[in-house]
Amino acid sequence: MIRIEFSEAEKQELHFERFHYPHALVQKKMEVLWLKSQGLAHQEISRLAGVNGNTLVRYLHEYQQGGIEQIKRLNFRGQPSKLQGHRESIEAYFRAHPPATINEACEKIADLTGIRRSPTQVRLFLKQRCGMKRLKTGVLPAKADPAQQEAFKKNSGATAR
Repeated sequence: MIRIEFSEAEKQELHFERFHYPHALVQKKMEVLWLKSQGLAHQEISRLAGVNGNTLVRYLHEYQQGGIEQIKRLNFRGQPSKLQGHRESIEAYFRAHPPATINEACEKIADLTGIRRSPTQVRLFLKQRCGMKRLKTGVLPAKADPAQQEAFKKNSGATAR
C-alpha cells in the first residue's frame, strides 16, 4: 500500500477539482486521489472510481512525483496536426471570408496549405484549434413563390445581402 499524506488544502482542492476541472480524465484522477485522501483501501478506490489497480498505482505515483499540478498535465501521445503550422493563416482567412459549408472550408484549406483533410478533421480543427464554430442558417420558405418570400423577410426582419 502506498502511503501518502494529504494536507487539508490539498484535500479541498481535490474535492473541488474532481467535479470542476475541464477535462474528464483529470477529474477521474482527482476522484481517485480524493478517495485515497479519505483513507480508503486501494481495492475499494478501484471499485468506486472504476479504474484498474495498476492505473490507480500509476495515478498515485504521478501525484507523488509532482503533486496536483502533475495530475493536471495531460501527456497524450501522438503526432500534432500538420495544419497546426498553418493555423494563423487559416484562421485569418476564414475570419475575413467565412466558408458557407465545411466542404468549402476543406477545399480552401487544401488551396492555402496543400494539405487535404476530411470534412470531419477540418470541422474539429476549426472548432478546437481555431475557436470557430458552425453557424446554422435557415432557408426561406416557399422558394417558388417570391411574394411569400418577401412577406417572410418582412415579418422576420431578415434582409437580403
